[in-house]
Amino acid sequence: MSKRNGPFEQAAEWRKSSYSGDANGQCVEFADVRSRHAAVALRDSKNVSGPALLVSPAAFTSFLTDLTGRG
Repeated sequence: MSKRNGPFEQAAEWRKSSYSGDANGQCVEFADVRSRHAAVALRDSKNVSGPALLVSPAAFTSFLTDLTGRG
């Protein structure tokens, strides 16, 4: 896991859960940046120009599995 702040954050296609709705920007967004960093980037939607946290695709999948209770 690492923290980065660079141009890929602005160029990435950021997504958030459909369950977030219009939560006044209080969401965690994610972007698939495996082509450049072999990672999934996470950021705070309230601070889109702030740093992103990079995690391995396996760690992100595990996080989603635990979060949704589908494991």
